[in-house]
Amino acid sequence: MADYQVSNRKGLREERKALRTFGTAAEAVLWTALKARKLDGWRWRRQFSIGSYILDFYCPKAKLCVELDGASHFTPYGLEADSDRSQFLAKLGIRVLRFENRVLKETPESVIEAIRSALNETTCENGHFDGT
Repeated sequence: MADYQVSNRKGLREERKALRTFGTAAEAVLWTALKARKLDGWRWRRQFSIGSYILDFYCPKAKLCVELDGASHFTPYGLEADSDRSQFLAKLGIRVLRFENRVLKETPESVIEAIRSALNETTCENGHFDGT
């Protein structure tokens, strides 16, 4: 299944827009570091949908998803939903990195470095860098 067949469904447009408008403080902090190709030239999308899931941040070229998790993710239901999401994305070849909002707030540089490391793995796998 190709990404274009399942991404940014029109039925989720309003929900994606609301999530961008009323996002968390943690999302705003991370978006500041990712937008406009600030992180090593890689292009990111915010609140991008794939299938029925809306990803917090997605780098299409690297097939990398970054999720920021608040308290609701640490309930039995939240953990199961996150597992289902990660399995679905893995079937499409998309890797998922998860960070607690608290970790981003306390040590934002560690989150950025973890993302950079995952992007570097992508570069090594492809044999070249092309963040476009």
